[in-house]
Amino acid sequence: MSPTFKALNHPNYRLWLAGSVVSNVGTWMQRVAQDWLVLTVLTDNSGVAVGITTGLQFAPMLLFAPFAGSVVDRFSRRRILIGTQVGMGLLAALLGVLVVTDMAQLWMVYALAFGLGTVAALDGPARQTFVSELVPREDLPNAVGLNSASFNGGRLIGPAVAGLLIHWLGGTGPVFLINAVSFAAVVIQLSRMDLDRLLLSPNASRKRGSVRDGLAYVRHRSDILLLLGIVGMIGTFTMNFQVTTALMARLVFDKGSGQYGLLGSVMAIGSLSGALLAARRSKPSIHLVAGAAVALGVSALVASVMPTYWSFAVLLVPVGLSALTVMTAANATVQLSVAPELRGRVMALYMAIFMGGTPIGAPIIGWIGETFGARWTIGFGGLTSLLTAAVALTLLRSGRVPDPQQVVDDVDPAAAAVPSGEVPVDLEPALTTDAQVSPRVSSSPR
Repeated sequence: MSPTFKALNHPNYRLWLAGSVVSNVGTWMQRVAQDWLVLTVLTDNSGVAVGITTGLQFAPMLLFAPFAGSVVDRFSRRRILIGTQVGMGLLAALLGVLVVTDMAQLWMVYALAFGLGTVAALDGPARQTFVSELVPREDLPNAVGLNSASFNGGRLIGPAVAGLLIHWLGGTGPVFLINAVSFAAVVIQLSRMDLDRLLLSPNASRKRGSVRDGLAYVRHRSDILLLLGIVGMIGTFTMNFQVTTALMARLVFDKGSGQYGLLGSVMAIGSLSGALLAARRSKPSIHLVAGAAVALGVSALVASVMPTYWSFAVLLVPVGLSALTVMTAANATVQLSVAPELRGRVMALYMAIFMGGTPIGAPIIGWIGETFGARWTIGFGGLTSLLTAAVALTLLRSGRVPDPQQVVDDVDPAAAAVPSGEVPVDLEPALTTDAQVSPRVSSSPR
């Protein structure tokens, strides 16, 4: 099989990816419909309201991530995912019913966005770490890349379909109901998996202090801290594309829902290309993350000054490609370089910093759009990405932060469970210096 798709050799991963494709299309349909509902039906083109809605949806990730990561490390990730899919499906159905019956109000959308985010706070780290139970370590970067391809395949199809459905059906309600049904695809595929083939990591201890253990581990890993800083800044101020493209389509180019949805699909062309390239890359690194951040900053700045709708749309292709490269490379690097029994807590922190910054960044970006003009929303994000990359490259060149690439190369496939509150022998150097760590990775089922 082609190196781009080698993770598909594993039956459980094939099931997972098939279900995810369907669900991701529905998720992107809901994102577009939710923003359009707030922007054009419940408010008078309020960028701040769109920003608040987006922020509320991601706020729980920041609030609950450490505890969610502890739960993910202690319990079956497959069962957690079944529960979260059902929960998110019910919330989407409720919003759809409210809109279809003309009962929806702005505060209701805010409340349901927060509810969806609360469930997603648990779903995110479970979803991220579950991949390591579906494929062996050597195929993990490929699986992460294909996951991103699935996500952005949904991003390619979902916004365009949502825009057309909103136009044809005269409202956003049916879009939410369709998304509610799409979650069933993941539940069905999870139920069909061969449990004997799952490559389960050691369960974390149920003793008190498990959240503290995860934070202590990350605090003494300067390489992971730098990656978290990069994705935090870019996730907070650059990747608010739900807000920026809505404002650009509506306020700069005076376009409707169909053209707004098309912008998301155009960006997804670049993102999907980046994901497929990432699937072929077996050794991600911080240098790659920083370089992609430079490309993201430059392409976003150029896009912000494009004079026409179509020239802006074309520039969204490199924006999507570089943004996806940043996130995929950072995700794979972190997952490959952490101890398996801490992976849930570390990835929960990763998701909290990446997505949890949205409650801060989205309202700010919305305010920038209303105060200085919609073009500044994407331009400010580009400047932030360039500044973040400059700081990261400076730290790497100074030698103060090691690139975890060597850590990935030196990982021992033997597993070692770490009881809560105890420091494993392999991690002692990291807790005394910023030396590189060689965590152990489990590759055998329990």
